[in-house]
Amino acid sequence: MKDKMRKVLQLFLVFFKIGAFTFGGGYAMIPLIQKEVVDNKKWITDDDILEIIAIAESTPGPIAINSATFVGYRTCGFFGAFFATLGVVLPSFVVILLISFVLREFQNLKAVKYAFNGIRAGVLALLIKALWGMYKKCPKGWVSYVIIGTAFVVVAFLKINVLYVIIGCAAFGLVTSLVAERRSRT
Repeated sequence: MKDKMRKVLQLFLVFFKIGAFTFGGGYAMIPLIQKEVVDNKKWITDDDILEIIAIAESTPGPIAINSATFVGYRTCGFFGAFFATLGVVLPSFVVILLISFVLREFQNLKAVKYAFNGIRAGVLALLIKALWGMYKKCPKGWVSYVIIGTAFVVVAFLKINVLYVIIGCAAFGLVTSLVAERRSRT
C-alpha cells in the first residue's frame, strides 16, 4: 500500500511538472510525457504511448488530460488516474487564474506581445517534434500515406469535423487490414 501511494505521488509530481513547464497545450506535452513516463520512469512502453495518444485523441477532452488519466490508470488504477489528471491540470488552472487578473493591466505592452510571439514559436517547434516522433513510430506503407494525406486535406481544406475523419480513418485502416489478412491466407 505504501509503494502504491508513493507511485501515486510520483505520478502527481511528474504530471504537475509537465503541466507547469509546457506551453501550447496537449500536443506540446506529448514529447515530455513520453520522455518522463517511458524513458525516465519506465511505467509504460513506446507502443503504449502510441495507443494512449490514439485513445486520448479519440475521446472527448484535451489530449494532455486524457493522456495523464490513461497513464495514471494504467500505472496505479483509479487513484493514479485521479492524481495524474490533477497534476497536469493544477498548474494551468493556477496560472490562468493569476494571469487573468494581471493580463488586463499589461496586455498592450510590447514586451508582453513579443513574449507571446516567442512562446508561439517554441510551441510550434514542440508540435513538429511530436509529429516527427509519431511519424517515426507509425507503420509505413501506402495505406498509412493515403490515410495521412486524405485526413490532412479533408480537415485542413474541406473543414470536415475531426470526429468524422477519425472514424473514417479507423474504418479505412480496419478494412484494408482485413483485406490484407484475407489475401495473405489465399
